[in-house]
Amino acid sequence: MFSKDKRTNIAYIGGGSFNFGWKLFSELAAEEIYATVQLYDPDKQLSLSNEAIGNKLREAPDCKSDIIYVASDTPEEALRNAEIVILSFTQGTVEEAVTEMHLPETYNIYQSVGEHTGPSGVIKSLKTLPVYIKYTEMIKNVCPDAWVINLTDPMPECMLMMYEVFPEIKLFGSTDELYPALDLLAELCAKEFGAKNVRRRDVKYNLLGISGFCFFDEVSYNGEDLMPIFRKYAEQYYENGYEAKQGEFKLNPFVSANKIKFDMFLRYGCIPAVSDRIIADFCPPWYLKSPKTMSSWKFSQTTVNYLKKMKLDKLSRVRPLMNGDEFLPVGGGTTDCALQIRALMGLGNLITNVCMRNKGQVENLPIGAIVHTNALISRNSVKPVAAGRLNDELYGLAIRHIVNQGTIVKAVKERDLDVAFNAFLNDPLMTADLNSAAELYKEMLAAVRMHLLYYC
Repeated sequence: MFSKDKRTNIAYIGGGSFNFGWKLFSELAAEEIYATVQLYDPDKQLSLSNEAIGNKLREAPDCKSDIIYVASDTPEEALRNAEIVILSFTQGTVEEAVTEMHLPETYNIYQSVGEHTGPSGVIKSLKTLPVYIKYTEMIKNVCPDAWVINLTDPMPECMLMMYEVFPEIKLFGSTDELYPALDLLAELCAKEFGAKNVRRRDVKYNLLGISGFCFFDEVSYNGEDLMPIFRKYAEQYYENGYEAKQGEFKLNPFVSANKIKFDMFLRYGCIPAVSDRIIADFCPPWYLKSPKTMSSWKFSQTTVNYLKKMKLDKLSRVRPLMNGDEFLPVGGGTTDCALQIRALMGLGNLITNVCMRNKGQVENLPIGAIVHTNALISRNSVKPVAAGRLNDELYGLAIRHIVNQGTIVKAVKERDLDVAFNAFLNDPLMTADLNSAAELYKEMLAAVRMHLLYYC
């Protein structure tokens, strides 16, 4: 399938991205990869911009890759002859996120991210999964032997739907959601052992759970067990939190004081492997009851205004990047996707975390559920690593989400929004009474009705 004598064909659906797309370009440039990346985006101008930006990276003196970026007119064109397919896009606009994130607040329901779960996560699934059906059918017909790397949230629902459409698909999910927790552990290692330049990849871990709600039950550095060290910090900093910069969480939702990690570790004995803002969305409203509650736990929401500011900042860089007045950095360790692609191509084995269908790697979660564990990636192969059992208390929290994920996929398959309401109602963040929940659901559906023609 992969050959050193020809370019690997990579299709990037959502290739107009100025967020993950740029991160991926930077990471690919740091690897000795010989490839063509076909970029498809419904907005052709965005993929044309990224074509220019990606190709400019070839001029960077520290660029190691030989990659040609090409904007495609249609998804079929991008997928033709693809050996690897990347799916990464957001269905809808930033403006629509105002409804998805903030309308539930009128019912006293708060979410910190809203991409994975909660009322917003259900609506996001109903918008996104019909599009996934379309792209999966294309992959089945145009490039059935390709490896598919999913980056879109909600990760489990997207992947479950792809398996429904194409059971034989070669698929895994890639995410950078572990990085904040690994960076924290690397920082603690540096403090405890007086080591310099401890990298997140130097921290070895066993991972188990589901995307967004996963845990380390073993962590080590140079063979040293880090669990007792993490317990020491959790007990010491439980009340006030552990922050790199005091109060930064008030301005930047991507940082926190790690209080939720400490709280859950001290109660459940496992370290949450994702950021506080993500783990909070999967729990009952212990941490999200109100803005005051969030502030007390020293983390903040990803607000729509913050997302708009990020978008404007990226847009201001497009022209300088296209002209060569500015270059994307080469490397930077922002994702594992480039390393995963490199390993699939046969350029070295890699053990890294992925989302995959459960084949028993998490012993007590349902077979077929999408779980988040380590896997060994090698030439044309992704094999999950056995992770053991999720403890009973965390299992009780995780299984509710797994059932809801299956309910949402069933609703989309049957084109039945009433079935989806069951998942909406069963989410741990849903504290409204039955009538109020129904009203909220109708209001949220009405706000995104242009995306719901599939259900008519």
